[in-house]
Amino acid sequence: METEKKMQTQVELTDSDLSEQIKAVTKDSHVRAENTELMLAYQRGNVSLPQYKLLLCSLYEIYQALEEALDNNSNHPSVAPIYFPLELARLESVERDLEHFYGQDWREKIVVPAATKIYAHRLRQIGKDNPEYLVAHAYTRYLGDLSGGQVLGRITQKSLGLKGGEGLSFFSFPGVSSPNLFKQLYRSRMNSIELEEEERKGMLQEAVRAFELNIQVFDDLQKMVSVTERESELMHTTTRNRCTRHTSTHSKLADGEKVTARSLQIQTSLVNASPFFRMVLGICVALATVGMGIYAF
Repeated sequence: METEKKMQTQVELTDSDLSEQIKAVTKDSHVRAENTELMLAYQRGNVSLPQYKLLLCSLYEIYQALEEALDNNSNHPSVAPIYFPLELARLESVERDLEHFYGQDWREKIVVPAATKIYAHRLRQIGKDNPEYLVAHAYTRYLGDLSGGQVLGRITQKSLGLKGGEGLSFFSFPGVSSPNLFKQLYRSRMNSIELEEEERKGMLQEAVRAFELNIQVFDDLQKMVSVTERESELMHTTTRNRCTRHTSTHSKLADGEKVTARSLQIQTSLVNASPFFRMVLGICVALATVGMGIYAF
């Protein structure tokens, strides 16, 4: 009986923890995010280079806004407990990956969908107006990167044939020796944050919003990938048709050249024929000339 009471007390305490509450309210959104077309492609191991490059572009915009807001609010009572820039910051890692794929002028080449800009705008907005809400976004992004993100990293490496970790810096956390232990620390820090009831309610709503914003980004990215792939296929088809027409024309010209060559060979054979043949040919020409003259009269 005493043991049952202790277990009940532990469950109640766990259920009141901020990290568990966020996990509970975002459960359905989490499932929807995992079932977007982009994430399903990842789970099947069908990751294309255009998909990954466009994903990196959006991650750059998102983490630039998130980490800027966290840096600006690092002393805020709600942000300070979960502020781990050395262990978790992703912006420089994404920049290295973008330089790997796009070159040194990658900033001029990146493109992002409207949903990414909306997400970044929201992060900057709450950074100014409701810094405590940053906890929900940081939890959603960083702990996701430390969990499923590691699996996605291995899938990306295998699908794209990337060697030596080049282009995969985003998935590497050199400052975290044990992801599981660090996630435990992170959750305990979250649970230590003191919030008024209204603030807690707002943070839970923001966690749901964070997932919804990510879902919209995934959907928009997939649309961009589909357009890019259609344009690539159209370009490939056009090039192939041009090559086919060029080959056909070249073939016809070659056939013409063969006919001409055979004609020249016949003419040469006639010129080089025996004297008797040349005499007969001369008589034929003379008769033809006389005939033409008679016809003209």
